Amino acid sequence: MRELHRKYGRRNNRKYKNIIINHIQNNLKEYIISSIIFFIGILLGIVFVNNLNDVQTSEIQTYITNSINTLKENNVKEISVLKESLSSNIFLAVSLWLMGSTIIGLLVVYLIVCFKGFCFGYTLSSIIYVLGTNKGILFFISTMFLKNIIVIPCTIALAVSGMNVYKSVMQDRRKENIKLEVIRHTIFSIFILILLVLSSFIEAYISQNILNYCIKYI
Repeated sequence: MRELHRKYGRRNNRKYKNIIINHIQNNLKEYIISSIIFFIGILLGIVFVNNLNDVQTSEIQTYITNSINTLKENNVKEISVLKESLSSNIFLAVSLWLMGSTIIGLLVVYLIVCFKGFCFGYTLSSIIYVLGTNKGILFFISTMFLKNIIVIPCTIALAVSGMNVYKSVMQDRRKENIKLEVIRHTIFSIFILILLVLSSFIEAYISQNILNYCIKYI
């Protein structure tokens, strides 16, 4: 019986893996475009930090230093991190779903992806600038790494789904086709939302505990 369960599990894993691979292969161009837009956002965030004036740099340094000192003195409760993360991720998923469901919202989808990349590049660059390379990387791994393994691909995947709605509607403007594409986009968005919720729990109950342990070395 145990061997049967193993075979069934392996078969399902291969099935889901093939679905994901086929999805990426069928939308490779869209994934490349979305990834490039995200990467541009990262570069803009890094360039922005590198071109801050002395006053702005001092403000960032004070903010990060005070935040770390607060973490050292008081461990942040997981539930507060979870609430903040869930709010951010749900807003992201709903925004990309809503904009991706409308033809005129495609530009906003691009802007959201670029902005997420900008925030990532800005935050990482600021942390390394203030803490130095070693401590900055340690802080990044303990706070941002695990959640972004899920959040970044999910953001790009939602953007691709919205691009597919636009592409399909441009090719076939029948009401039935539009309705079908929006339903597909909605189902896909719900699946991505579940993954984003999972990333929130990882951030709150795994990353936060890692941070509480690592903060004394930062």
